[in-house]
Amino acid sequence: MFLAAIMSVALFCLTNESAAQQVIKLFNGKDLSNWDFVVDKNAVPAAEVYSVKDGAIHIKGNPFGYMYTKEKYDNYTLHVEWRWPQEATNSGIFLLIEEVKNPFPNGIECQLAAGNAGDFVCLGGSDLTEFIQRKGEARPAFPVVKKANATSEKAAGEWNEANIWVKDGTITVYINGVYQNTGTNKVKTGHIGLQSEGKDVQFRNLYITKYK
Repeated sequence: MFLAAIMSVALFCLTNESAAQQVIKLFNGKDLSNWDFVVDKNAVPAAEVYSVKDGAIHIKGNPFGYMYTKEKYDNYTLHVEWRWPQEATNSGIFLLIEEVKNPFPNGIECQLAAGNAGDFVCLGGSDLTEFIQRKGEARPAFPVVKKANATSEKAAGEWNEANIWVKDGTITVYINGVYQNTGTNKVKTGHIGLQSEGKDVQFRNLYITKYK
């Protein structure tokens, strides 16, 4: 009886802890009602680039652009699954978007380009403490903080997982369970985005879990 009582208390505590964490679905599996869109030079309607089919987001990759959450978020873990349906190409997850611009926002990109998933790219004038500019060299248009470990991506056609922690502006990224990067940003809240760049890419199971 004593052991049963302990197990009951433990279960109660775990249940309360789970309830205290707020899970927010960024994609409902049916439509893109939680998102807004950017298309480079407004070349075509957004619906020609971003769509939903069979419970997944399909992003055409051309023209360039990005879709972004209508809400801004801070202090969360983000889960994203993506795959290349045919050819491994290019895309990215945008984090802490401070200002929406065309064609690039002010924010940090978690690179998904084949072979480089987990790199950070500073977009639109954003910055990371970990980016070191060499003395005498001009600042690049897109400063990069390279990932820490060898590529941990899966082959085209297979689903990948990105799990990203954003806490007080610090971003930590795991790709398919492998640690890849940490970046420190002065911006602590912002939109979340998915990039159109290259060719077809698909996304599913997008959700954030808010810190207590």
